[in-house]
Amino acid sequence: MIKDQLKLHLIVFIWGFTSILGKEISLPAVEVVFYRTLIAALALLVLLVVLGRKIILKPRAIFYFIAVGMLVGAHWITFFASARISKISICLAGMATTSLFTALLEPIINRTKLKWYELVLGFVVILGLYTIFQFELEHINGLLLALLSACLGAIFTIINARFTKVYPPITITFYEMIGACLFTVIFFPVYTKYFTNTGALDLSMEGLDFFYMLLLAIICTVYAFYASIEIMKRISAYNVNLTTNLEPVYGIILAFFIYGEAEKMSDGFYAGTLIILSSVMIYPYLDKKISKWERAKAARKDANKKAA
Repeated sequence: MIKDQLKLHLIVFIWGFTSILGKEISLPAVEVVFYRTLIAALALLVLLVVLGRKIILKPRAIFYFIAVGMLVGAHWITFFASARISKISICLAGMATTSLFTALLEPIINRTKLKWYELVLGFVVILGLYTIFQFELEHINGLLLALLSACLGAIFTIINARFTKVYPPITITFYEMIGACLFTVIFFPVYTKYFTNTGALDLSMEGLDFFYMLLLAIICTVYAFYASIEIMKRISAYNVNLTTNLEPVYGIILAFFIYGEAEKMSDGFYAGTLIILSSVMIYPYLDKKISKWERAKAARKDANKKAA
């Protein structure tokens, strides 16, 4: 369990670095996601062949994976767009709401009982967001995009937690990267017509773009995405998403060292982010205590039934 938690923190640290790579690459958000998913899909295909893993699955399974991959594509586009139009810190603070969306959506998608304390911690996140909104109104569009990205991220994480019980994580990742790439291609006509000044795609790389893109595709996508799916065999989707709330901490620290004063925010922002991240620290203790109490309560109930 400790090994899995350490591995999860490494994955989250890599994700914190993702926003910096996205900002350093000169291409717009949609083009970044296109290259990222294309390179990742090709790399995974090579890896599957080398490892001798099964690639061809039932058409229904492939359809589901590609559909979820499209959600992944939309999630990354909104994520990078948020980092571009605001600041990395704002983008990552918005992404910390993933746990709130997970707490609300997981019981609906999986048809399970809503845990009251997960909902309470979700509202703690809302309080943190309210604090940020009060002091960072000029970045509201970036924060709204980050919130949309967080919602999409919660959905595909919950669904992937179910897939891992049946299919190998590397195969899931391969088809979802195809789905994410396909989404960007389908989105191209709408994107060029309504969201670009020239009406054309900007696919030309310059300087260190290609090197950064390889890091983004191989380390931050193939490894981190595969590892995050694989680890959900042993850790719940909510726990994964709650730990992912540490992404702003890692990302903001990295951004401060790389960009210095350019990433400096108001005191209200840091207060709001601290409120959001407090849920990360509280949840493991709260979950352990309440689960233990519920098991003891169930045991007493069974004992009383047998006695009767």
